[in-house]
Amino acid sequence: MVRLPLTPAEVERGQRLGALLRRARGERSMLHTALNAGVSPETLRKIESGRVATPAFPTIAAIADVLGLSLDAVWAEINPSHGGVELAGSGRHAGERLAS
Repeated sequence: MVRLPLTPAEVERGQRLGALLRRARGERSMLHTALNAGVSPETLRKIESGRVATPAFPTIAAIADVLGLSLDAVWAEINPSHGGVELAGSGRHAGERLAS
């Protein structure tokens, strides 16, 4: 499977996500946080550094849970200009937003 290159917006969003997780982790160790979330420390390191700009949803959900972050708060932080939820899919309605 070929992955399309990330857009500049996706890269920036990944950097914001990494910064948010680093701030939320605070003084907690990366190892402790990663293991409690059920991910490898290397995965957490890559997400926090922005090297993995589009991590899987279950990964982010698990890390957010360990850090006490709501997914709504994560979404608002990494997408400050979006007031709603982006719809996945194709067709003429792809990309429409739902008001929250």
